[in-house]
Amino acid sequence: MMQFDFSKLSPQVVWQHFETLCTIPRPSKHEQQLRQYLKAWAEQRNLETYVDDIGNLIIRKAATAGKEQVTGVVLQGHLDMVTQENRGTQHDFFKDPIQPVLKDGWLIAENTTLGADNGIGVALALAVLESNDIAHGPIEVLLTIDEEAGMSGARLLESGVLTGQWLFNIDTEEWGELYLGCAGSIDLEVGQPLEYEIAPENLIYVDLLVSGLKGGHSGVDIHLGRGNANVILANFLNDYLALSNGRLVVFVGGSARNAIPREALATIAIKAEQLPELENAVAVIQAEWQQKLNGVDEQLQITAQQNTNQINEVVTLHQQQAWLKALTICPYGIAQWSSTLPDVVETSNNIGVVKLTKDEAKTLIMVRSMVNQEAVTFAKNIQQHFANFQIQSELTPLVSGWTPNPDSAALKCLQQAYQSAFKIEPNLKVIHAGLECGIIAEHYPNLQMVSFGPDIQGAHAPGERVKVDTVEKCWALLVTALESIK
Repeated sequence: MMQFDFSKLSPQVVWQHFETLCTIPRPSKHEQQLRQYLKAWAEQRNLETYVDDIGNLIIRKAATAGKEQVTGVVLQGHLDMVTQENRGTQHDFFKDPIQPVLKDGWLIAENTTLGADNGIGVALALAVLESNDIAHGPIEVLLTIDEEAGMSGARLLESGVLTGQWLFNIDTEEWGELYLGCAGSIDLEVGQPLEYEIAPENLIYVDLLVSGLKGGHSGVDIHLGRGNANVILANFLNDYLALSNGRLVVFVGGSARNAIPREALATIAIKAEQLPELENAVAVIQAEWQQKLNGVDEQLQITAQQNTNQINEVVTLHQQQAWLKALTICPYGIAQWSSTLPDVVETSNNIGVVKLTKDEAKTLIMVRSMVNQEAVTFAKNIQQHFANFQIQSELTPLVSGWTPNPDSAALKCLQQAYQSAFKIEPNLKVIHAGLECGIIAEHYPNLQMVSFGPDIQGAHAPGERVKVDTVEKCWALLVTALESIK
């Protein structure tokens, strides 16, 4: 396929770096190729580089003449991206370049994720390193690994390495907002071996597919009420198989714990004479969910198609009933709105991955909360929920939230720079999604932090897009802020 021509986008100093990022594989936990490229790129420009033991990359640029005593700034982003593609799309994220197109002012990857989260933030930081016409104090660029799949880069960041006093995190997705706080999170990894038995005789096998949903970021989009394919399919299977005495073979849905699942697939076994009844039940449940999701997720489809592969085993009835019931009545979505922050979700969870097969039985659930203890409590409650069905689970370490500091000098600098550049005041917000700021603060408690970014829609899902003119505005804000620091 032809690569998109980035040469007409402005500012070129930023877009040329994003173009490069589109060609280098960077799935979470596989950032080494990009890190090696950027390290070599920086050293060719006589910039100091450092790779810590976990794999984070730090690049340092000295202050321009006369700015040596100015407050040092850390520009921070993450190297990895969420990798998702639409069903039927042939894309290998380990070797194929991202193929964006430009539509109505948005740069879009129509059938895959784009990687604007957080490729644009990385490109902005690299542009500062490359430029020779910005007056600035000491600059450090911190590029972490594994932000999208566990934040291990931030969690295992070395203390005492960074020297800057301020940190600009370039990883939020609404232009015009300065963020000064975020939710913490904890993952619930549910799993145990599945037991299979010889299937009863004279059954046919049918694939049930939930598709057409928008999906999205489980923090940024959770309040929109979009459909969760795992929840929809689990509800249907739980009810229908109980009534029909059908049996479950496999159930696979979602691909990331922090992405609202767009698709889910199950194979079931029923009597041949029950097929018309199943098709009617599918039509009814599809209509019911389409009504529930009207105006929110309108392309939902639920289909049934006979599976002609040789299948001779099904999940034992006990485990089938336990897993489907547990998934059906498990909390999901918004658990509580904040009582102190208007229109902000306080606590939520996402049933991101379900994989019930002979090889593996697991569910990955991500809990977020603006209050760390609430995240822990809610996750433990969900853990107990699965334990009630004799299904085991483990909690990952808490990823701390970021406590707002509305009086920080770094925030005031960006507020003044925004007003100077655009003649209006920015909005101040906290975000229900997770940012690395809270974790970095555990290693650097005196670091003053603010986060901002361009307009990005559909992060973590195919069709991810970034509004081109807001990237230029981010660049203007960043340059104005760096030049204004005294």
